[in-house]
Amino acid sequence: MAVRTGKAAGSVSAGDKNLLTTGSVQKKMVRYALPLIVGNLFQQLYNAVDSLIVGNFVGSSALAAVTGTGNLVFLLIGFFNGMAIGEGVVIAHYIGAKDEERTSRSVHTATALGLVISAAMTVVGVLATPVFLVWMGTPDSVMPEAILYLRIYFAGSVGLIMYNTFVGILQAAGDSTHPLYYLIFSSLMNVVLDLLFIAVFGMGVAGAAVATIISQMLSAILSLIRLMRTDSSIRVRLRAIRFDRPILGRMIRIGIPSGLQNSIIGFSNVVIQSYINAYGEFAMAGIGAYTKVEGFAFIPITSFSMALTTFVSQNLGAGEAGRVKKGVRFGGLTGILMAVVIGILTDVFAPQLIGAFNSNPEVIAYGVARARIVCPFFCLVSFSHLMAAILRGYGKANVPMIDFLVCWCVIRILIIAVGGLFIHSIYLTYWVYPITWTLSTLTMGIYYRKEEDELTRCSQNLRGI
Repeated sequence: MAVRTGKAAGSVSAGDKNLLTTGSVQKKMVRYALPLIVGNLFQQLYNAVDSLIVGNFVGSSALAAVTGTGNLVFLLIGFFNGMAIGEGVVIAHYIGAKDEERTSRSVHTATALGLVISAAMTVVGVLATPVFLVWMGTPDSVMPEAILYLRIYFAGSVGLIMYNTFVGILQAAGDSTHPLYYLIFSSLMNVVLDLLFIAVFGMGVAGAAVATIISQMLSAILSLIRLMRTDSSIRVRLRAIRFDRPILGRMIRIGIPSGLQNSIIGFSNVVIQSYINAYGEFAMAGIGAYTKVEGFAFIPITSFSMALTTFVSQNLGAGEAGRVKKGVRFGGLTGILMAVVIGILTDVFAPQLIGAFNSNPEVIAYGVARARIVCPFFCLVSFSHLMAAILRGYGKANVPMIDFLVCWCVIRILIIAVGGLFIHSIYLTYWVYPITWTLSTLTMGIYYRKEEDELTRCSQNLRGI
């Protein structure tokens, strides 16, 4: 067993009660995951509220502009959110080892990295938006509103990126409750601002974008205040914000594969979206509305995935390999069972859920057709995400990145490109998801089963780094 370094005998006082390294595995994980579920629910409300209000107060063309850009947003923002995941894994590892000095340096390195990423995201997003939309084959009827929405959104992306950075720090310490409070407040603010800007002032998609970035900035500010006032080693001191090169290297080694994993998914979805765009604004609006519904459906899945990453990382840092295996079994089983139930409910209520975004029968038909095909396979996407989360916690972020690159990107694009030559139907874009989820489930499941013991041994060697 490697020797702990830094202030190994110290404590992370404010986070001790939240640490996942002691107590009942099941209770600790559920207690940690529940606020994540509620918090992700409110975060999903950001774009969903935009779409609901735009779709009902402005029209199907504006709804297509907002929902049709979602995959592009995920492609760009997803990479930087993946970096935040890498930061959280490193911080959780040092917290689990009770290394206060390196915990503090990790926190300030993560904050510095978030600021740099925010600047890059703003510049790239604002300047390149028209080019990206042209590549996606966005219809001319949707293009002006899509450009306006995205440029405003990216101009305020610092709020979203810094919020994810600060929340990642809090969650790495086992605190999933305070981020929930801040997110509920900012989400409610987003609803109020959406109604004010769109329904009252008639600002259209611009109002939706402005409401979103103001709300995101509020949540980031509240999270920062919490970190600046805590008395633990995750406290943020503005003058201490700087890069620690060795720690930055660890964050990048885990964060870049996690970010690329998100971008891989986003890129393949952008390619698929360009295929969907050829079927017109009703197809864009209907499938876009379904993706908003699917975003809500996946919340418990992604929340348990986040909980598993933190649980695995903290317990490996503390040398609790036995707890890691128990947590993996419980979290994996719970996530898959939830996915089965959620898939059934989403399938049954798909017409009502899609209809809430827009009452046009053609819009609803496109969205329901997508739901009928993919919902029975939610258990597979759940397994893939859970496996990816577990491997990230082990510090093996390259494995899910490669799996997603092959299964969720290369194979998806090949199916669309080659299959599209013979199958001229939008149903091809529906079936590509269950096919690739199945392949990903098989490959990651086989890898983890073969390498579980070796992963634990390798991860223990990181405790002294």
